[in-house]
Amino acid sequence: MSADIVLLARAADYAARQHIAQRRKGERAEPYINHLTEVAALLAEATGGDDATLLAGGLLHDTLEDTDATYEDLEQRFGAEVAALVAEVTDDKSLPKEERKRLQIDKTPAKSRRAKLLKIADKTSNLRSMVISPPKGWTEERLRDYVVWAEQVVRSCRGLNLALDAAFDVAHADAERHLG
Repeated sequence: MSADIVLLARAADYAARQHIAQRRKGERAEPYINHLTEVAALLAEATGGDDATLLAGGLLHDTLEDTDATYEDLEQRFGAEVAALVAEVTDDKSLPKEERKRLQIDKTPAKSRRAKLLKIADKTSNLRSMVISPPKGWTEERLRDYVVWAEQVVRSCRGLNLALDAAFDVAHADAERHLG
């Protein structure tokens, strides 16, 4: 059995257990794991599935931010590379939301290749979800602001993977059509 397959199975299991009670913000309130598996699938399809660390990072990318998981736990379970990737894409929740959003725009250009690919896949998944199931209570202005912001974050990630760029472009255009 391939060590990569074991790593991915363990990451999927851990992510599902960590996010077990969480739902997406949309009207459909989908299980949160749907987002994580979509991000990992986007990364796998765009890269030919040849980077298990990246795919595990896709499955685990919100664990430090949204659960009680710790860096040390991720490092012990999945290794230093996976833990570092997850940490690299994790926002500091102690900061105000607007500051976190600004920092994503400002700091993404200096991130690693893997982190940038993960950012594109994450924003693509979020835009897709917003079109089919907009977050409850979000105004049209907030939806439009998210679409603009997502493009600003992804702008510095472009050119690393044409398939991810194209998937984001389709999701972004669809979001602009539906959300303004």
